[in-house]
Amino acid sequence: MTADLHLNSSAEAFSGARPRWSREEAQAIYDLPFNDLIFRAQTVHRQNFDPNRVQLSRLLSIKTGGCPEDCAYCSQSARHDSGLSASKLMEVQRVLAEARKAQEAGATRYCMGAAWRSPKERDMDAIVAMVEGVKDLGMETCMTLGMLDLGQAQRLKRAGLDYYNHNIDTSEGYYPEIITTRTFADRLDTLANVRDSGIKVCCGGIVGMGEEKVDRVDMLVTLANLPEPPDSVPLNMLIPIEGTPLAEAEPIEPIEFVRTIALARILMPTSDVRLSAGRTAMSDEMQALCFFAGANSIFVGDTLLTADNPGEDKDSALFRRLGIQPTQRDTQ
Repeated sequence: MTADLHLNSSAEAFSGARPRWSREEAQAIYDLPFNDLIFRAQTVHRQNFDPNRVQLSRLLSIKTGGCPEDCAYCSQSARHDSGLSASKLMEVQRVLAEARKAQEAGATRYCMGAAWRSPKERDMDAIVAMVEGVKDLGMETCMTLGMLDLGQAQRLKRAGLDYYNHNIDTSEGYYPEIITTRTFADRLDTLANVRDSGIKVCCGGIVGMGEEKVDRVDMLVTLANLPEPPDSVPLNMLIPIEGTPLAEAEPIEPIEFVRTIALARILMPTSDVRLSAGRTAMSDEMQALCFFAGANSIFVGDTLLTADNPGEDKDSALFRRLGIQPTQRDTQ
């Protein structure tokens, strides 16, 4: 099986055609002996990226809590008793001040997230001003605001938005176990609006929510088989939060998480694969394996929206030990 998969991959690379993956093909890769899987993922990674560079992003919650959705993992849902109070949309100048700090700390992409089902028209002027202001700093811009219609996506594109994040979260089959207030098709519709507007798609998911291995494979196959694979694929390890339905979820086994990273790298060779939420629960050795498996992006800073994240000092120390340098990108 290993030889067949390697030959198929080589033939596809030679022809220049992008493969359309089946669940069976992806599952066979996921189930390879661990050393073979990691070797293949690292080979693909080196064909497309500098293996010793990792892109740094900073994520700011510009509007926290009070979300009407019922995502089972989320502390910001108004339906869960997580103890998080809702806040109003941050002022534009405060957001830009935080962006400057992130840039000074080495971040090249600034991501702004609001706990909404979808943005309201009254908030769009402020959102546009945030995008324009961060863009003027010379940083890549990213927003996550919930569902977007095509007109909203086009307006954000005109403002200079580089990326829009809208995760599919899990497989289509497992999705109803996690969210009931919007459908899997709703997610795909927003991704289509973002893609059609010319904004780069940032889309991944969360593992460790009680899903089966096949759900992790199906989620990645869905992403790889989009009309264009996401430019950025954030993979989150669930942070169980008290007051949410997944507060007692069993953590995913570390090797299974690394396998998920490796499969994402193989199925989406030119996408940034971001090691996202859950890093506070990962050992340095687990994170090192994730980088070896093809992760080439992380969020930096003490928090991710409302969850804890390793601070810059800890990340810098790990990077020094691994010989990793932050990626420098021309965003002008």
